[in-house]
Amino acid sequence: MDLHKHAPAAAPRTSELRASDADRDRVADMLREALAEGRLTADEHAERVEGVLAAKTVGELDVFVRDLPAAHRGRETTAPAPHRPTAGAIPAEPDENVVAVFSSAVRKGRWRANRRIHAYAVFGSVEIDLSEAVFEYQQVVIKAFSVFGSVEVRVPENVSVRGAGGSVLGSFEVHTLDSSEAEAPVIYVDGWAVLGSVEARPKRGKVVADILDRVHRRVEKGLRKHV
Repeated sequence: MDLHKHAPAAAPRTSELRASDADRDRVADMLREALAEGRLTADEHAERVEGVLAAKTVGELDVFVRDLPAAHRGRETTAPAPHRPTAGAIPAEPDENVVAVFSSAVRKGRWRANRRIHAYAVFGSVEIDLSEAVFEYQQVVIKAFSVFGSVEVRVPENVSVRGAGGSVLGSFEVHTLDSSEAEAPVIYVDGWAVLGSVEARPKRGKVVADILDRVHRRVEKGLRKHV
């Protein structure tokens, strides 16, 4: 018996994974920051951005920022968000339902994100925009069901996002995110799309401000210890 023939294939290294649009946007943001700080010339920035757009894997993207400080921030202490919510953290019943039947429903602006939100789009559209929401809980579950309709979820750039769902003659697409901040909210998008669509992705330029405030306070406290 040939054991090598039946051995499971080794999991690909992170650098070999296919790059997503969110990965390219993240690297492009680092390059834009480096240009503003004077670390790159305009020609260097343009050349690297062109390479980022053509990159196929995460490893190819890392080449363009490995000599920049922004690429190494938080790597030593950041742990990836869990793929499922912590047991007991999310109620079994929804705190809020967003329903659109032959119509549209929108939740956006400054609003408090509940722990469990159910979205139903039947011959209609639902938009859940969390880019300016107030997160009272670190873990938020959005159950999305689309039948001949669409559910769109927009999140800040500095949160973690996980997705698990499927589609029948439709599309279910969740852009996975890993925040560099351990205290960042984790948003889980589950559900089904039947002859419809469910999509979750970050909204460029939007961040959860209170996370940044906590980080700044922690840094200042650490600096005071060494003064």
